[in-house]
Amino acid sequence: MAREAERDAILAAVRPVVEGIAATFGPLCEVVLHDYRRPEASVVAVAGSVTGRAVGGAMSEIGMRVLARGDMAADELNYLTRTPRGDLVKASTMVLRDSSGTVFGALCVNVDVTALDRARSLLGSLAGAADRAADAPETTFGDDIDSVVDALLDRHLSPHDRAWTALDRAERIALFRGLDTHGVFAVRRSVEQVAARLGISRASAYHYLAQARAAAADDTEGALP
Repeated sequence: MAREAERDAILAAVRPVVEGIAATFGPLCEVVLHDYRRPEASVVAVAGSVTGRAVGGAMSEIGMRVLARGDMAADELNYLTRTPRGDLVKASTMVLRDSSGTVFGALCVNVDVTALDRARSLLGSLAGAADRAADAPETTFGDDIDSVVDALLDRHLSPHDRAWTALDRAERIALFRGLDTHGVFAVRRSVEQVAARLGISRASAYHYLAQARAAAADDTEGALP
């Protein structure tokens, strides 16, 4: 109980920072405060509008990845990503920990640099420089956790471009391992959602998840000196 009160106090202390950072950087900046104790409604404060987040919204796939890493998660600073509509965003995700070192939330800063990138590309083409921002990965931001899970599942299925029934055992395990690495199964009811999308039973989904985690554990042990 004391630990929960401590986490609530940390979030309360960070809330004014959300407004302060957004006001400093202006209308192209969005700051989002997440409470990972509620993945389906992790957004507890937001200022600015870059990804369209709202209080009570779900975490993005970036947050799911942090959640999957647990207390081993580290800050992800100054990375480039794209929204589904193609806007280029420079972002930083800073994890929040309680006094025991447990990760329970994050402060995210998103800056829309689309216009700056277009100007840079124009100047770069005139100077003959390469376009480095073209490789920025797309990130799904949504207030509905189901849409984020669906987007991640679609992304992991697209390299196969085949139905679940056409995948062999290794490909099925690799699919579940990839989803697990990205934090999909840290969200409640996600196993049922993935099973429904793939057209398999919940028991089969748990079976493949267990095999994927066993394979990951074997790889980790094999990598030890």
